[in-house]
Amino acid sequence: MPDIASVTQQLLDQSRTIIAGKDEVVRLAWVAILCDGHILLEDLPGVGKTSLAQSLARLLSLDFQRVQFTSDLLPADVLGAQMFNRELSQFEFHAGPVFTQLLLADELNRATPKAQSALLEAMEERQVSIDGISRPLPDPFYVIATQNPRSQSGTYPLPESQLDRFFVRLSLGYPDTESEKGLLRGTLGRTLMSELQPVLSPESLVRCKAEVHQVKVSEAVLDYVMRLVHRTRDADLFRLGLSPRGALALMMASRAMALTQGRHYVMPDDVQAVFSSVTEHRVQGQRQLDPKVLVQQVLDDVDVLAA
Repeated sequence: MPDIASVTQQLLDQSRTIIAGKDEVVRLAWVAILCDGHILLEDLPGVGKTSLAQSLARLLSLDFQRVQFTSDLLPADVLGAQMFNRELSQFEFHAGPVFTQLLLADELNRATPKAQSALLEAMEERQVSIDGISRPLPDPFYVIATQNPRSQSGTYPLPESQLDRFFVRLSLGYPDTESEKGLLRGTLGRTLMSELQPVLSPESLVRCKAEVHQVKVSEAVLDYVMRLVHRTRDADLFRLGLSPRGALALMMASRAMALTQGRHYVMPDDVQAVFSSVTEHRVQGQRQLDPKVLVQQVLDDVDVLAA
């Protein structure tokens, strides 16, 4: 069994040559992968979202495909379609780019809702249904989707049902000064992608994912998680609170975060470290209140120990 804390450190060390100064984001992305979850990267263009996805695929030895989502993209462009073979006089299925282990759905919110929905079944069921036939996707299968902020023109906001299928929502932000200097010098960045060395095989990744379920959670920590979840359902603050699926994601992410720190038991620090990225895209505030601010308020207001 691979030592997950050691693997985590190797991931962080190597990813710094591509995206420096973003250890927290890389760790949270790794947590999502350990939990078999999909990742939504929301940020401005050009800050390294695609580079992060490519780095993870290379470091984890995963087959990689990229789809550029545009306003004229069709579901068949993602899933595949039946094509007529003249030589055999029959239809044959031509698989789309979704039949891979890690799919980068680039600028997902540039596509129409019809094209966006093409990913729904794939993300939830790990299969696609075309012409009445269900076709399983590779195992493991992950979607890393990028999207531009809603304030940018030409975007179609993702519906709540699709947002909830993303395990975490992450944001890279601008690099710090030293990291950006490295990019300008050429000592950091995507040009070094070919130098990354895999730290896990897909088979080892499957074993790592199984270990997440073995992490222990005490009653005290479980009660803390429940107080956080119930606080997001406070009608005075939230119009849409954390769903049971969101609560399960929070618990799984906390377990995985503990493993990346070399522990087989969850501490409140683990819950706090993943809470925002698991929760912000799943809740909606009252009176247009910013979910990011409200989620931080929940963390500040809810005591670790019960009153």
